Amino acid sequence: MSQRAVFEGHKGNVTSVSFHSEGKWVVTGSEDGTIRIWDLRTSNLHRVYENEVPINDVCIHPNQGELISCDQAGRIRQWDLTLQEEACTVELAPAGDIPIRSISIASDGSCLVAGNNKGRVYVWKINESSRDGPRYQAVTMFQAHNKYLTRCLLSPDVKYLATCSADTTVKIWLVGSNYEFKLDKTLHGHQRWVWDAAFSADSAYLVTDHVARLWELSSGETVRQYNGHHKAAVCVALNDINLVPN
Repeated sequence: MSQRAVFEGHKGNVTSVSFHSEGKWVVTGSEDGTIRIWDLRTSNLHRVYENEVPINDVCIHPNQGELISCDQAGRIRQWDLTLQEEACTVELAPAGDIPIRSISIASDGSCLVAGNNKGRVYVWKINESSRDGPRYQAVTMFQAHNKYLTRCLLSPDVKYLATCSADTTVKIWLVGSNYEFKLDKTLHGHQRWVWDAAFSADSAYLVTDHVARLWELSSGETVRQYNGHHKAAVCVALNDINLVPN
């Protein structure tokens, strides 16, 4: 595997990465308090959003015109990519200044999920029209873990929510039609913190980190384990053209 590009400019650790669906841009969030948009075609910096405090996660709305971030100050912010000015257009603070660790937006743009350092998960319905109410309409909050929550992730079919935690577990929640969340399975097997997870494109499998594991969601069993790292793996991603275990 050869190096394709290097993006230099952040003055702190890069904490999150999100790709534009057309493959033209990549967005990075950093502990330096900035969000940067890079042109994948030229490797040049396209735009910088100043957030003042460390960024924990970023994601791009499925409409590809809005960027969502969360930070150490407990804020969730929306940035309009179509505007010329680099300004926040919506701000949420569901738990005051308790840091928001992770965010995930539904593939159909219907809802936003966020998890904080106290193990709580917050859910908003996203209204596309002002006639339907505020852009982000709070619908529920629940305690997913009793320890530090590290990641929350909606499945591509929006039927599941995965939450990862310092309690060494991954929990799989069923997503109801009215945004009610019911615990379906708790995945045990990790010995330490679980930092990240990624769903397969068909939402049937989940990859988790530390010791990288591939889980079959229907059974809740590990079907493959990927060994080789000498220290904990702290992030995972999938390119699952064919993800049927041998």
